[in-house]
Amino acid sequence: MSTNNAMVVGVIGAGRIGKLHISNMEKMKNVRIKAVSDPFVDNMQDLFQLGVEKMTKNYQDIIDDPEINIVFICAPTDLHVEIIIEAAKAGKHIFCEKPISFSDEETIRAYEAIKKAGVKFQLGFNRRFDRNFSKVKDLVVNKTIGDLHILKIASRDPEPPNLEYIARSGGIFMDMMIHDFDMARFISGSEVVEVFAIGSTLINPQISEYNDIDTAIVTLKFSNGAVGVIDNSRQAVYGYDQRLEVFGSKGSINVNNETETRIEIATKEGVRRDNPLHFFLERYNDAYIMEVKQFFEAIENNTEVTCKFEDGIMAQRIASSAKESLMTGQPVKVKNL
Repeated sequence: MSTNNAMVVGVIGAGRIGKLHISNMEKMKNVRIKAVSDPFVDNMQDLFQLGVEKMTKNYQDIIDDPEINIVFICAPTDLHVEIIIEAAKAGKHIFCEKPISFSDEETIRAYEAIKKAGVKFQLGFNRRFDRNFSKVKDLVVNKTIGDLHILKIASRDPEPPNLEYIARSGGIFMDMMIHDFDMARFISGSEVVEVFAIGSTLINPQISEYNDIDTAIVTLKFSNGAVGVIDNSRQAVYGYDQRLEVFGSKGSINVNNETETRIEIATKEGVRRDNPLHFFLERYNDAYIMEVKQFFEAIENNTEVTCKFEDGIMAQRIASSAKESLMTGQPVKVKNL
């Protein structure tokens, strides 16, 4: 498989996140989006306007195409493992949206296939590539605030997904908070060794019918002795709430929400400013672009990817431990690699 000249891409799954990647890649130099597969491509003719050369309902067409050297997996999670294994055997580099699977055993099966094939694999934990969070990471590494003591992450969606999505999501910890579990490891530079989770269904009672919740808090214990807390809600009526605080022996760092403008209007009636950006497509679009660019650079230069398969395994294990903690009411240890 050649990695010279153009990156020849096949995208499997053209839902919301798949279309976002297609739109971003269409603007990048030396990238060809040769094929897109999705069961509903008949309703996606607009993708041709984004440089897509071919559309198919069968993802195997992408796997079997010898010219395609990179596969983006944006299909539902329960399809990831088999696609990863097939793409790896075909010698294609792989970018996969999170989580890898809902099963540790299945994820390890895919991991072994990636190692055997020797292809590049990057997981779509896009928040690592956000300019604010990546700066916080550098500040923590450089000991700007001394030794890390406490990490706080707030992540709240503007509205809950539909119940059809909930049924296939794997639950709030695997679907939503998994991003925050990865951020906790990324920012702290330390493994999570134990979690304790509590939660409720406060927004849509029907979510409980799927053995899930819509409001949760998880406390974390890190291997370096630091502690953390993550809170998630499926509905923040004021917008997409994404905040982070790092507290250490020499000070603290805060990341507040991104807003449309930084204008603040003060009158006798009160002080007003813009709400947070509406959702992840607006809030993290630059991060989505950067994660793909860095993935392509890793392929082109034969260097390590920023977000590895191992990062996906650990985030998934933390999510599984949080679910167990919620069910048992007890702290749960996290299995390390």
